[in-house]
Amino acid sequence: MRDAEGATTMTISRRHFLKALGIGGAASALAACAQMPGERTRGAHVVVVGGGSGGATAAKYLRRFDPDLRVTLVEPNATYHTCYGSNWVLGGIRQMDGIVQTYGTLRDIHGVNVIQDTVTGIDADARKVTLAGGQTLDYDRLVVSPGIDFNWEAAAHGTSANTVEQIPHAWKAGPQTALLRRQLEAMPDGGVFVMVAPPNPFRCPPGPYERASMVAHYFKTHKPRSKVLILDVKERFSKQGLFMAGWKENYGDMIEWVSANDGGMVQSINPTQKIAVSDGGLNRFNADVLNYIPPQKAGQVAHDAGLTNESGWCPVNQVTFESSIHPGIHVIGDASIAGAMPKSGHSANSQGKLVAAAIVNTLKGRDPVAPSMVNTCYSLITPDWGISVAAVYRFDDGSIKGVEGAGGVSPADADRNFRMLEANYTRGWYDSITTDIWG
Repeated sequence: MRDAEGATTMTISRRHFLKALGIGGAASALAACAQMPGERTRGAHVVVVGGGSGGATAAKYLRRFDPDLRVTLVEPNATYHTCYGSNWVLGGIRQMDGIVQTYGTLRDIHGVNVIQDTVTGIDADARKVTLAGGQTLDYDRLVVSPGIDFNWEAAAHGTSANTVEQIPHAWKAGPQTALLRRQLEAMPDGGVFVMVAPPNPFRCPPGPYERASMVAHYFKTHKPRSKVLILDVKERFSKQGLFMAGWKENYGDMIEWVSANDGGMVQSINPTQKIAVSDGGLNRFNADVLNYIPPQKAGQVAHDAGLTNESGWCPVNQVTFESSIHPGIHVIGDASIAGAMPKSGHSANSQGKLVAAAIVNTLKGRDPVAPSMVNTCYSLITPDWGISVAAVYRFDDGSIKGVEGAGGVSPADADRNFRMLEANYTRGWYDSITTDIWG
């Protein structure tokens, strides 16, 4: 069935939930293909750059699909804060230590060589990776999963990498998340939280509209006279009808969304005074806490390695995610141009499994397979009010496309008990996918 916005609605069951997560059938099919008899890969070395959802998944599943592979994961941080769940920290329903993942299981159980260091150079011709600590890694195949960086050249006037301590983006979970939380805690009751939402494409989660919901939950609980204002460069956003209905039901008029045509397209910002300006100066929005989320691009290591095109993202063969620019290098996750797939942690997880199978098949001299991939995006409007969208993707006619009739969005007319059930699924999804990646 379809909702008022023309999207397929769905009824959630435990079976559908597990299928949407992608831990079952798709991964099993990939494993079967990767482990078929063929040329052995003992001694082959795959280096993975980036220990987020895509990179950690790829490293783990490379070893699961072929234990003869040597796999090295390079990640500068000893711990990883997931972007999904970081909005919950802002809402006060989870602490920072509740979104932390570590690499011990990948190292000790799955046999991944984990190096805590920063990549300073990639030589695609020589197939070498240079690290800040001086080490050089030779590779047979390289996986780059660098996440996002910020396109400050396209950002609002007055903002830069130097202003994020005044007006945090909190779009890379960790210290920025903690900083924005402290600003919310220090804000007086009756203050205004202004969020400037990013243009497409952007990493999600953390979703801007879930963030507004979680901040409103914190305000309703602790600062009920406060307001949330969303200034948006867009005219529509994903799950808009579900979000707005949930806002009205749970927060009344606490949240206001201003679209581009109504003055939401911000051109300049005064970080010190926390003022956002749109329509050439006609509209000035004063904030007590200002959350500016900049335009985005592929992570810097991808730019340094020459893996990006004029869009700022990385073109890839969408069957194998091998770079269209540098053979032997695969780019997955937020940084890649992956057809219709969104830039999400769940997409990166799906792509990590696909690229692991593709690399094993390539090293064994077999043709790659193009299995279906999935993405599910859950959002909390309150701790007990969840909504979701799910989709299945497959390669068709040159690019990854959504499968017509597969997946869908939460029904618009669901009752409060259904929303509570989806909120429980949201937390279950977090536990399941983090275990699948880092467990």
